[in-house]
Amino acid sequence: MNLAHPAWLFALALPLILAVLAVVIARLRRSQWQAFAADRLRPILIKRRSPVVRWISFSLLLLACISLVIALARPLEKAGTREEKILSRNVLIALDLSRSMRVQDVKPDRLSRAKIAIYELLEELPNERVGIIGFAGSAYVYAPLTVDHAAVRQTVEQIDENWATIGGSNLKDAVELAIDTLKKTGQKQNALVIFSDGEKHDGSLDEIASEAKLAGVNILAIGIGTENGDYVPNSDFPGNRMIDENGQPVISRLQPEVLRNLAEATNGKYAAAGSGDDIASLVKTSVKELDTFEMEGRQREISIEYYQWFLLPAIVFLFASIIIGTRWRGVGKVAATLAIFLMPDSSQADDAKDAARFLSEKNFSAAAQTYRKLAKESQSSNLRSRYHLGEGIASLRDGSFKSARSAFSKSLDVNNPDVLAEAHLGMANSLFQLGWLELAGSAYPQDPKSSPDMAQFDQLVRTRLKILAAAKEDGEVEKIEALITNWTDAVRHFDSAISNMPANNAATNNRQMTITYLKRLRELLEEEKEKTEQNMPMPQPGGEGESQPDEGDGDPDEKQDGNQQNKDSKSPGDKGDEKREKKDGSNGKEPKPKDDPGKEKNKGEKPEDPNETPEKRARRILKDSADLEKGPLTPGQVEFNPPAKDW
Repeated sequence: MNLAHPAWLFALALPLILAVLAVVIARLRRSQWQAFAADRLRPILIKRRSPVVRWISFSLLLLACISLVIALARPLEKAGTREEKILSRNVLIALDLSRSMRVQDVKPDRLSRAKIAIYELLEELPNERVGIIGFAGSAYVYAPLTVDHAAVRQTVEQIDENWATIGGSNLKDAVELAIDTLKKTGQKQNALVIFSDGEKHDGSLDEIASEAKLAGVNILAIGIGTENGDYVPNSDFPGNRMIDENGQPVISRLQPEVLRNLAEATNGKYAAAGSGDDIASLVKTSVKELDTFEMEGRQREISIEYYQWFLLPAIVFLFASIIIGTRWRGVGKVAATLAIFLMPDSSQADDAKDAARFLSEKNFSAAAQTYRKLAKESQSSNLRSRYHLGEGIASLRDGSFKSARSAFSKSLDVNNPDVLAEAHLGMANSLFQLGWLELAGSAYPQDPKSSPDMAQFDQLVRTRLKILAAAKEDGEVEKIEALITNWTDAVRHFDSAISNMPANNAATNNRQMTITYLKRLRELLEEEKEKTEQNMPMPQPGGEGESQPDEGDGDPDEKQDGNQQNKDSKSPGDKGDEKREKKDGSNGKEPKPKDDPGKEKNKGEKPEDPNETPEKRARRILKDSADLEKGPLTPGQVEFNPPAKDW
């Protein structure tokens, strides 16, 4: 047996130290009492527990500490090793090691930027076999294909341009070496990822590209650098810049066409590092398209843990120490006091049973009264909302729709989605019944077979509109306004019930029925408006405010002379008429009718049209309802601003 964390064993000295201190302290206390009182008087003066109980409790505490320390040391036993089987692919990375890779047109330089991309690539391909080829004037395999990515990463960290024995950039030699290496694996599809600036490649690449395609090698070319380029650094020349044979500094630029043509010839892809493309994700996507093969992966050691065999006794010893060492004289009184406060009120439980029984016996008024009493006496907001929900259900079934609306409104103060859905559904049904009561004078029938069809609904609305046309007071119009408001709010509560419980078919069906009635009500009001406008009398000639062309007894010539005379000279009466026109603001036009101040109910309201019929007023109320225009009649709209009176 081995220990995963043997350093924890040093903590075993702590229980030993505690045991020694406990013995020393006990002896000191005994000597102090012996000096204070005689042995025969000590039992009379001091009443204390037996020291045996105290020492048992202390011993259990020490055992708990020892068991806990051993558990923290994690004892385990090795049961062997296991080799994992993984699905892998071959990915060979060719890294350009020419001196131009030290150009700093990308930060920190091209070679360092290529290494960063390789690190990211190793993280994205954890199960692939990866190898490294370095090339300049010649190519060499610095890391063979392996699943040990740590070794590959270590090689990449150490490699630089000094590893290349021959200068230049022989890309053709690197591709040939990669093809030979990948052919030896026996796999038909492999990937070659080239990191290079593409500059000064030696030899033609057309033949080698065709050979790579035939060998099943997909080339992914990654361009490192920029097309503007920068000076090639070299410490052997003045100014740390390489000089050509003409004495001019050498500038190295990215040659994307070379790499792009090589990649496209093998059905691969080209990307430029630093252009915003995610190189690692691009390579990972391309590699996933290749065929996989099964291989043995990393070896994992199998260990059997035994720490739980010590952790459980530590917990048991600790609780036993606490229980034995506790003085229980006052605990009984505390427990009895808590039981008194925590026990549920038996009378309240009996009332809840009575309310449920009344509801099942269809004694709805008694059930509503009992639930109302329970909600008033309840201290829990959750229970209070449930009791108000029961009160609302009982009142709704009893036909007391206003009481049901008030109870359902109080039950909305809850976070339980099921209770909230039932509360919104009950609220919506209550509002619908209130609206139907204003229309038909009776409740909507509960039996689906007795439900009125659309023809009966039309008859009810037309009857109500005839009553509106014959009524002289505003009470009948206010009933239509209340009907529209209640049904509009009902649709909103149906939406809330559906949002809290999408599978609530009752809410969905009732919502659709309410919207159908609202739409039909609008159509009937429109029809009534058109009939009223058609039956209105047309203005007759000679009416008030119209001038007749044949007024007067004189001839047209006489009228013309008279007009000319009025134009040239005005009589005093004419001046009075002019002043009267200026005072009235009419300037000779037809005077505007004045509103009767007695007809204004509120100072802030718009003056009513004296010619407006009750049908017109009902239609205007329906149109001015923002909820009807923007809320429930809009298909699919669920969110809304709740009215302050119900929410």
